[in-house]
Amino acid sequence: MIGSSMDVKPTALPGVLLIEPKLFGDARGCFMETFSARRYAEHGIVGSFVQDNYSRSRHGILRGLHFQLHKPQSKLVQVLRGEVFDVAVDLRRSSPHFGKWAGEILSAENHRQLFIPAGFAHGFVVLSEEADFVYKCGEYYAPEFERTLMWNDPAIGIEWPIDFAPVLSAKDQAGKLLADCECFE
Repeated sequence: MIGSSMDVKPTALPGVLLIEPKLFGDARGCFMETFSARRYAEHGIVGSFVQDNYSRSRHGILRGLHFQLHKPQSKLVQVLRGEVFDVAVDLRRSSPHFGKWAGEILSAENHRQLFIPAGFAHGFVVLSEEADFVYKCGEYYAPEFERTLMWNDPAIGIEWPIDFAPVLSAKDQAGKLLADCECFE
């Protein structure tokens, strides 16, 4: 069964991967493998995850775009309830994709995961009434190194699938434009 319990697809950004775990079900319910180090390593997702996080947000909440300048975090994200539009932005100045973004709909119905390597900013907006969001991190949270990129920076041009002004935290309202942001080399 190795290799058969998930499909892995590239996104618009090399290294950012869309993972579609297989859901096995019958009249009793369902089962899905949400992580296996060996299976994920077969697709280039290596290293250990050291912290798991959970958030619940209501419709219209936008969280991000966050990153840690030092001790950067890779993330494996998934929605357990509801639906979000999830975004990664390449912040590695040496990358030919610097300042580019990739976004995917993640929901409880599609069971998708998104892997975001270290060196990227990450954020999401809640499209459903509420969303329960979980993610594994490849580095511990270090608030002294956390930075925020402005969610609507026209230089990046993220096409958020919303027709409303999102609700932002004070930290996210104070995000920096890419031109003024400390980034990775």
